[in-house]
Amino acid sequence: MNPMRKYRYTAQTHVGLKRKINEDAVLALPEHDIWLVADGMGGHQAGDFASRLIADAVATIPQGLDPAARMHALRDAIQTAHQAIRAEAATRGGGTIGSTVAALIMANQHFVGLWAGDSRIYRLRNGRIEMLTEDHSAVAEFVLAGKMTWDEADQHPQSNAITRAVGVGEELEIDKVRGGTVPGDRFLICSDGLTKYATFAILADVLGSTPLETVGDRLIQIALDGGGADNITAVVIDVL
Repeated sequence: MNPMRKYRYTAQTHVGLKRKINEDAVLALPEHDIWLVADGMGGHQAGDFASRLIADAVATIPQGLDPAARMHALRDAIQTAHQAIRAEAATRGGGTIGSTVAALIMANQHFVGLWAGDSRIYRLRNGRIEMLTEDHSAVAEFVLAGKMTWDEADQHPQSNAITRAVGVGEELEIDKVRGGTVPGDRFLICSDGLTKYATFAILADVLGSTPLETVGDRLIQIALDGGGADNITAVVIDVL
């Protein structure tokens, strides 16, 4: 018998200081142990449409699925959203509408992260922060080639140029990361509106020292204090 892991979470989003519309979407489905952040793009009410569509598609996953079926349902929901966003873009005259997605699913003593774009999943374990995803972005190539760190990439002028998004291109390739969980693990899913302002060291400090009740506010405040140029979304999940 695997003892069931239980989780506590907080999920928050903020429009930031410069944008009129929040194009980020956040979804918590504790009954499925699924959490998701999507960061839309396209302007003119298109980015928020795209991110919301992903969240709404995932929210329709039926109850009672086993872990493998739940993961497939999550992937299928994101692919369904991809086609629906493409269809909407065609209806609107063919401009680019899209959204990142970063989704975390827990089952037994394991996690699976699915993502496309530059929204990220981190894990804090024993005081050490680890980025579990790799941005699909122009500057990520420099990081993966050892030419700069992720912190440096976040400050690069091209940091917003993502190379993969839900709703963009014919086929959507969704990347996957998986691993085990232990009690005390703390996961963060966030949009780049946070990571532009929060280095690995800042995230490790805040996630390591702040109780769940206030950690979301604290993360959002860091981005606002830094300038809040983008929408800011953060989900923190604690493994009990």
